[in-house]
Amino acid sequence: MILYVLKKNKNSKSAAFGRYFAYPVIEETITLDGLAGHMSSHNTPYSKGAIKGMLTDMVSCIKELLLEGKNVKIADLAIFSLGIKNSKGGALSEELFTVTKNIKGVKLRARATGELITKSLNLEATLKKASATTKSNGTTNSANGGGGITNGGGGTTNDSNSGGGTTGNGSTENQGGGNNGGSTANGGDEG
Repeated sequence: MILYVLKKNKNSKSAAFGRYFAYPVIEETITLDGLAGHMSSHNTPYSKGAIKGMLTDMVSCIKELLLEGKNVKIADLAIFSLGIKNSKGGALSEELFTVTKNIKGVKLRARATGELITKSLNLEATLKKASATTKSNGTTNSANGGGGITNGGGGTTNDSNSGGGTTGNGSTENQGGGNNGGSTANGGDEG
């Protein structure tokens, strides 16, 4: 279940100024240790420690290969590659180009493959608008909106109230409003 919040585009220079866009609510970031624990709970003969060791080595090897100028493809996940962050304006000629003046740095790129390509995710994703709840300390947090959630069959809808998921009683009605959900995006671009 992917929870989302709506944010208004506040960029007056944008063609989409004043329009609302959905942003995902990230409830938790799973660490490598957490991923290893999750994987070990899936009826595997490997312990959490063994899986974490393999994942740690994999990350190290991917970095090593990328820094050698190679791309690394992990089927049904992504093709990892490095990109170059160029300085604004570029060099006026090849002769005037220098690494220190014209390159700001290197960045990691990941292109989804197989089961994680957008087409596949769109078929499997279930979306639901997050509702706002207030904690006892007065801060606002996004929450699930209540009701037992069952798999809504995936897919997305254009109905901003349902998001394609279902509540425990089978309806797809809105579970609450609010647009504060912990997303750090400011609504400046479309989805």
